[in-house]
Parts: sequence; structure tokens; C-alpha cells
Amino acid sequence: MKTVIKERIAEVKTKRDAGWKILILLSTLILIFILSFALGRYPVPPGQLLEVLASRVFPIEAHWNATVETVIFQVRLPRIFAAILVGAALSTAGAAYQGMFKNPLVSPDILGASAGAGFGAALAIYFSFSMLGIQMMAFVGGLLAVGLTYGISLRIRHDPMLALVLSGIMIGSLFSAAISCIKYIADPYDKLPAITFWLMGSLASITTRDVYMVLTPILFGCILLYLLRWRLNVLAMGEEEARVLGINTGVMKTIVIVCCTLMTAASVSISGMIGWVGLVIPHLARMIVGPNYRVLLPASILLGGGYLLLVDDLARLLASMEIPLGILTALIGVPFFLYLLLNSKWGWK
Repeated sequence: MKTVIKERIAEVKTKRDAGWKILILLSTLILIFILSFALGRYPVPPGQLLEVLASRVFPIEAHWNATVETVIFQVRLPRIFAAILVGAALSTAGAAYQGMFKNPLVSPDILGASAGAGFGAALAIYFSFSMLGIQMMAFVGGLLAVGLTYGISLRIRHDPMLALVLSGIMIGSLFSAAISCIKYIADPYDKLPAITFWLMGSLASITTRDVYMVLTPILFGCILLYLLRWRLNVLAMGEEEARVLGINTGVMKTIVIVCCTLMTAASVSISGMIGWVGLVIPHLARMIVGPNYRVLLPASILLGGGYLLLVDDLARLLASMEIPLGILTALIGVPFFLYLLLNSKWGWK
């Protein structure tokens, strides 16, 4: 009886501690959100920011320059929301994949989504599509790559998870080769620089329409994965344990792949190829709140959104020209992941 009571007390304490950690992460994200408006060539102080935002709800007399509203609502706000959405989507997809594959080296592009999206965007830039056309081609390319990966893996009569990973590597390499081919034949004075810059990742040209376009697939993927959080916990223990508990592992893996693909393809379609977010952030979230997906997914969402927003702020401030996000995330992510490998126990948990 005493053992049961002690276990119950420990469980309640663990939930309470996890709740406090999630609250701290949320507060940190809000702080970065507010500070992001004050950073840049046209800084907006927090007090003025709150007044301008409140004026859209309450009848507050405008005593500020019209340029301030333009900067807030047409430049900074869409970019900030895009950074949060993309960071949250990539980190959530990475956390779900790492649990499903039981592999700490898995990232959202493991099934070729990023390479497929990059090929779609490169092809659209080569044929001079509009920005909307480039984004749609990138989204379709990401879905196509993962569809091919999944279809090929079903034809391989060996370990299903290994077949999925190997198929993803092959399809990713195929689309990467196709991107190199397009870059080779592209106009070196016009199309090639545009393709190269897009592949490096950036949020410089984000508009409100872009945010609305990716909001639905990203929210759909995050919400559905959170609703299935206990099944993710069981699936992470192994397929045999999941089957014993009555979970259809085939259907569950398909749902995870669909959700992660939608989020990854949508993110890459507006931001370009940004690496290391979906690999590093889930590890950091697991270090903070543990492997339970009930708190791991919210922690990954908050950490991923705050991290990419902070990196985007650095991209705007570190140099006179904006630094591509893919470069900064690699420069930050590689040393941090190396630190994790050298100072942590090896394993996906």
C-alpha cells in the first residue's frame, strides 16, 4: 500500500514539474516574440507594440507613425508567425519520427520530403513560376517524394522500418541529384543564384498569405499527433508491445508519416531547406521534459518555434546582408548535437 502511495505521489510530482517546465517554455517563447519586434533596422519598442496591437481591438487613438503599423503587420508579424510555425512543425515531426523509428539520428527529411520539396522549388524557379507557384511546386514535390518512398518500402519484403529508411535515403538522393542537374543547366546569372538562395532557407519574403497557406497542414499535423500521443508512447516501445496492446501499427505508422510529411512539406515550401531543427530540438525537449509524448510534443512545439524565431532574429542582425537560415541552424546545431553525443547516453530516449 505504501509503495502504491509513493508511486502515486511521484507521478503527481512528475506531472506538476512537467507543467511548470511547459509554462516556462511558453513564457520564453512569448518573450522572444515580443523582443523580435524590437530587433532590426526599424525597431518597435515593446510598449508601442502593445499599443498598436491593442488598437486593433480597442478604440485607441493612433499617435504613432503609419510606418510603424506597416512594419508590424506587413513585415514583422507574418515573418515571426512563419518562424514559429516552421520551427514547431519541423521539431514536432522530428520528435514523432525519432520515436517511431527508435533512432536518435532521424530528422523530418528522413523519407525525402525536403529533397522532394527542394526539387519542386528548383524546377519552378527554372521555369520562372511565380512565388505562389514555387511554393505549390515545393509542397507537391515533398508529398511526391514521401509517397514514392512509402510505396517502394511496401514492396520490400524485409524489415519494414529498415525498408522505409533505405527507401527514403534512395529517393532523397535521387531528388538531390535532380536538383544538382537543374542547377547545372540553369542560367548562372539569374536562375542559379535564385535556386541556390532558396535552398539555403530564408523567411525574408514571407507574407501574410504564406502564413495562412501553411497554417492548416501544420496545425492539422500537430493536433493529430498530440491526440495520438499515448499511441506514440506505445509505438516507441516497439511494434510487438504495441500490437499486444491492440494498436494497429501499420495504420499508426501511416498516420505519423502523413502528419509529418504535411508539416515538413508545408514548412519547406515557404522557408526553403532548413536543417538540424528537427534533429536537435527533439533531443533538447527530451532532456528537459522526458520521453513522454504527452509533454514532449508541446515542449518540442514551443522549443522549435522559439529556437527558429531566435535564429531568424540573428539572421537579420549579424551582418549587413541577411544570412540564410540553413547556414545558421547548421552552425548552431552541429556543435550542440556533437555535445549531446559526447555527454549523453546513446539511444533514442
